[in-house]
Amino acid sequence: MSKSFFLTQGEEERAILVGVELKGRPSRWSLEDSLAELAQLARTAGVQVVGQTYQKLERINPATLIGPGKVEELKAMKEALGCNLIIFDEELSPRQQRELEKALKVKIIDRTVLILDIFAQHAKTHEGRIQVELAQYQYRLPRLTRYWTHLSRQVGGPAGGRSTMRGPGGGSTGVGLRGPGETQLEMDRRRIKERIAHLKEELEHIKTHRQLYRQRRKSVGIPIVAIVGYTNAGKSTLLNALANANVLVEDKLFATLDPTTRRVKLPSGKEVLVTDTVGFIQKLPPQLLAAFRATLEEVLDADIIIHVVDITSPHALNQSQTVWDILRELGANHKPIITALNKIDKLENPSQVEALASYYPNVVPISALKKVGLDKLMEKVEEILRSKYEWVELFIPYTQSYLLSLFRQWGIVESEEHRDGGVYIRGYAPPDLASKLARIKSTVT
Repeated sequence: MSKSFFLTQGEEERAILVGVELKGRPSRWSLEDSLAELAQLARTAGVQVVGQTYQKLERINPATLIGPGKVEELKAMKEALGCNLIIFDEELSPRQQRELEKALKVKIIDRTVLILDIFAQHAKTHEGRIQVELAQYQYRLPRLTRYWTHLSRQVGGPAGGRSTMRGPGGGSTGVGLRGPGETQLEMDRRRIKERIAHLKEELEHIKTHRQLYRQRRKSVGIPIVAIVGYTNAGKSTLLNALANANVLVEDKLFATLDPTTRRVKLPSGKEVLVTDTVGFIQKLPPQLLAAFRATLEEVLDADIIIHVVDITSPHALNQSQTVWDILRELGANHKPIITALNKIDKLENPSQVEALASYYPNVVPISALKKVGLDKLMEKVEEILRSKYEWVELFIPYTQSYLLSLFRQWGIVESEEHRDGGVYIRGYAPPDLASKLARIKSTVT
C-alpha cells in the first residue's frame, strides 16, 4: 500500500524518535507517554523504531528546535543505530526541518507528517483520498523549498531530472518537478495552489451532497447516533457488534478513516442510524480537522453521541479529554453524550469501572468484542431519545397516510382512532417529524 509522498516508497525505514518538553508549557501528557504513542504511530505507518531520545528545554531553538548538543547526540545515535529517518514529536517549522536535515544528513519528519502518512495509507474512498491529499498539500506548501531540494537528492538524478509526488492510493498528484530553482519553485507553488483550490471545490460538492443526504434522513425522522472516541478505543468493533456489520477492525491507530453508517434496532424495535467516525488523537493536525470537516459534520447532525473509552488504557482520562476538546472545537459538545466504557472483559478488577464512572456522563460499561452491556447501551440511547420527543395529537387525512406510516415507524404511538377520512393519533414523535406533522393543514377534532 502506498506511503503517500512523505515516507520513502519501497524502502524499510528505521527511525529514531525525538521528544521535547518545554518548561512552563502545561501538558496533560507526560513526555514518556507522548513518545510511546508516537512509537505506536510509527509502527502503524510501517516504520521500525530503533531508538528514542528527548530534551527538556527552557526555550525552543528557532533554528533546530533542540539544542546543538542534542543535535550532535542525534548524529551519533543515527550512525550507531543505522537509522534513515528521525521523527520529532513536535511540529517543526520549515526552517527547523531544513536545518536539521542539513546538520544530520538524514530525512526529518514530525508527528504531523506521520499522521498524514497514516491517513494516506488508510483512506479507501474517493472522499477520504481527497481529504487526505488536501491536508498533505496544505502542510507541504510552506515547506516547498526544503522539500524540493530534499526530493532531488532522494531521486538521485540531475537538477533537470523529473520526479512525481505520490498521494493517497499511490497515484500521481499531478505536480511535475524539474529540480530546484526559483522559477521552478514559483511554478510549482502555483500548481499546488491550483490543486488545493480544485480539491477544496471537490470537497464542497461532497459537503453539499452530504447535506442533501442528511436532509433526506431528517425528512423521515430517523434518529442519528454518532460513535466517537480516541483512536483504537473500539469504535468499529462496537458498530460491528450493534449492527452485525463488517467494518475493518485492527489493533492499529486509525485502522478506519471513512465514516460507516448502519441501521441498528433499539429495544422497542425502532431503528436508529449509527455512524462510526474517524478516531481522534492528541495533537491532531489542524490540516486534517479542516480537510475532514465534511465527514466530521456527521457528529454535528447526530441526536446522540456515544463516546467510546478504552477503560484498560492507563491514559483513559487524558484520551477522553482530547476527544472532548475536539468535540468542543467542532461545536458538538452540547449534544447528549453517552460514555461507553469499553473492554471491561479485560479488567482484572471490576472496581476500576466504578472508579472511572464518576468522571463521565451517562456511563454504560460494555465489552464491544464480547457483546456485553450492549442492551443497556441501546436502552440508554432510547431513554435519551424519548426525552427529546414531542407530544403530538392530530388528525391525519388518508390522503397523507405516508405521515401516519412515518409516525408509526419513528414515533411512539399511544393511541389511534380511525374516523371518516383519516386517523386521529396521539403519541410522541422526534422533533423533526413533530415539526413536519405540525404543518399539516387539517383540523384536530
